[in-house]
Amino acid sequence: MPGTAPASSPLVLLECLVAGTSHREGLRAYEPRLAVGQPLALQREADSAYDDWAVRVLTTGTDSFWLGYLPEGRNETIARLLDAGYPLTARLTHKAWEDEWLHLEIEVLLEK
Repeated sequence: MPGTAPASSPLVLLECLVAGTSHREGLRAYEPRLAVGQPLALQREADSAYDDWAVRVLTTGTDSFWLGYLPEGRNETIARLLDAGYPLTARLTHKAWEDEWLHLEIEVLLEK
């Protein structure tokens, strides 16, 4: 069917900015290692004092770097899916500096 993604393509559950990047120490130095299209990991932070549905966004690999969070108010469904054991990942779709703020856009993915 026209407009239908191939069966092997992951399902995009959410497109959003990564929140809190201005609070991540060392991000300015790490940023050149970030590439559009690269896979990212999601990690539930159920004990967060600020957000009951907190989900961290990290790079993958043994030297993973914590980039920030899924935005509050848009993260509950993703948090519930992670809590239920669904294998969710993410990928970087855009990055740009806006003054001292690193603007990171991602897609949250569910493999089919």
